[in-house]
Amino acid sequence: MTVGVPADKVDQAVENKLREAQKNIRLDGFRPGKVPLREVKRRFGAAVRNEVLADVMRESFLEAVEKENLQPAGLPGFEATRNEGGQDLEFVATFEVFPEVELADLSTIEVEKPVAEITDADVDEMIETLRTQRSDFAEVDRAAEQGDRVNIDYKGLKDGEAFEGGSAEGQNLELGSGSMIPGFEDGIVGMKAGEEKDIDVTFPEEYHSEELKGQAVVFQIKVNKVEAKTLPEVDAEFMKAFGVEDGELDTFKAEVRNNMERELKNAVSGKVKEQTMDGLAKLHEFDLPAALIKQEIDRMRQQMVQQFGGGQQFDASMLPEELFRDQAERSVRLGLVVRAILEKNDLKPDADRVKARVEDIAAQYEQPQELINWVYNNPQQLQQIEGAVLEDQVVDLVLDGAKVEEKSMSYQEAVKPRQPEQADETA
Repeated sequence: MTVGVPADKVDQAVENKLREAQKNIRLDGFRPGKVPLREVKRRFGAAVRNEVLADVMRESFLEAVEKENLQPAGLPGFEATRNEGGQDLEFVATFEVFPEVELADLSTIEVEKPVAEITDADVDEMIETLRTQRSDFAEVDRAAEQGDRVNIDYKGLKDGEAFEGGSAEGQNLELGSGSMIPGFEDGIVGMKAGEEKDIDVTFPEEYHSEELKGQAVVFQIKVNKVEAKTLPEVDAEFMKAFGVEDGELDTFKAEVRNNMERELKNAVSGKVKEQTMDGLAKLHEFDLPAALIKQEIDRMRQQMVQQFGGGQQFDASMLPEELFRDQAERSVRLGLVVRAILEKNDLKPDADRVKARVEDIAAQYEQPQELINWVYNNPQQLQQIEGAVLEDQVVDLVLDGAKVEEKSMSYQEAVKPRQPEQADETA
């Protein structure tokens, strides 16, 4: 966009800035504040004009895009094409704009909605899981069994030679955890403390190391210690750790069921939302502003640094852009599509749903009302929740016309995250 600015506007702004600077400039041979204006112009005129131009171009650009009803995406670049004192300023602003998103037929989106009930057996299984999470290990004088923890030394050999990363000493390993390659843990079952054994295994074809993919190797293993897992009793002390003070089993089971119902609700909602968003992304193909993608990549970089505790000591820009590009493009595309849906349907955050969302979050804390008050007195936090509610409203609107098929399944299947191949097929 080419923008013109009257000469008197620029020249007057330069004159005013020079006169303001004149009051504070100190030069040898002149009293403070008494430097002649012509001398100030001679020494500082060019620098002051450049400073004024930056402000004038930015202000004029904003006025121009508002007049032309344009929506810039990202910051513009300015280049002055005519910049002489006494003449009108002319500059070219180069910038990206938000694309016009033409919404497709949303009724073609297909969504599979999990339907599950929580049975008494599911509750009992969850309690066993909680017991396992708080289990202890005690040393035993017997052969190792599945579920035991062993302390081992091992060395991996390929064609008789040790390979990098294939050896360790004093490593604890829970048998049956699946943390090692197939065959490794099974080979230790039946060994006692002090025993040594060679185990033949083959690395999976999808293993991350090119040198070891699909390769047959031998592990020399020595068992140092065998420990059996002991589970805690479901007694008053155990229940108290989960917030049940009365020590009653029925109360504890009810609390476990409530948490499972919350988890099930969130899992179903998340899977439905993910499929809906996948459908929206698939239906809408249009060019994305590079500036928005760059902003999203930078945001994701910072998020990863914070997640892994890098802080200020790690330069987020060192993380390669390609690591985030696909996800960033998807995020930007969906953001623009959702924005178009909001504008077309004039959707605003539903106050009742926002209130319910805040109360649901607060219910997980000891002093829920304090958290509720804090959210409503924190505009930024409240805005985040309103944004999440708006997304849910968009999902609901899409689902009203989409092809939704309910699929009955167990609780475990319903709460299990979608597998990558499922997401790929949908996308």
